[in-house]
Amino acid sequence: MGRPAIVERARIHAALGDPGRLAIVEDLWVSDRSPKELSARLGMPSNLLAHHLDVLEAAGAIERSASAGDARRRYVRLRPGVARVAGPPDIAIKREVLFLCTHNSARSQLAAALWCSRTGRKAASAGTRPAQRVHPGAVAAARRAGLSMTGAKPTAVDSIPRGVQVITVCDLVHEELDAATDWWHWSIPDPVTTGRAARFDAVVGDIEQRIARIQEGISR
Repeated sequence: MGRPAIVERARIHAALGDPGRLAIVEDLWVSDRSPKELSARLGMPSNLLAHHLDVLEAAGAIERSASAGDARRRYVRLRPGVARVAGPPDIAIKREVLFLCTHNSARSQLAAALWCSRTGRKAASAGTRPAQRVHPGAVAAARRAGLSMTGAKPTAVDSIPRGVQVITVCDLVHEELDAATDWWHWSIPDPVTTGRAARFDAVVGDIEQRIARIQEGISR
């Protein structure tokens, strides 16, 4: 292993030495959060949270991005290197998963297909304003990932079934639906805006990485 990788891991180890920062990382293990959500969930004053987030960002443990819905809001997410350093927390998850986005034509469809394939658990998807069809770019990306979307079609979310784990994959939906505290959120850019194959493949890679990280905690 090269020296840069060791230095990177050492920085993350040092940042995680504080209980407050470790709690932030464990909460972000399954879900991206806005600073306001993190403050409420962890009972942490906003000024202290801001300090911890600055330390974690400087160490390369997290990154922050503007919401694709309300641009005034930012979401915090873990960077890939954290999983190589921090042990996964124990993760409790409901039996079935429901992925939500706006049009249910790409991100939520790919997430449901990948979840079923990689975990062997049930998953469904829906949208607040469903499109007429699943985007061809999503179908092609699924095929490249060894998945089939035959028969998949966008579905409207009328109500949230009881006993499911909701995961929003669209900032707009997460904000419009006033997400419950036990929902998870994955802030994933919409690949349909460009239609490029590389953007759809990036969505697949992002989702697979998140699923693998969650499985580490479930299997403990």
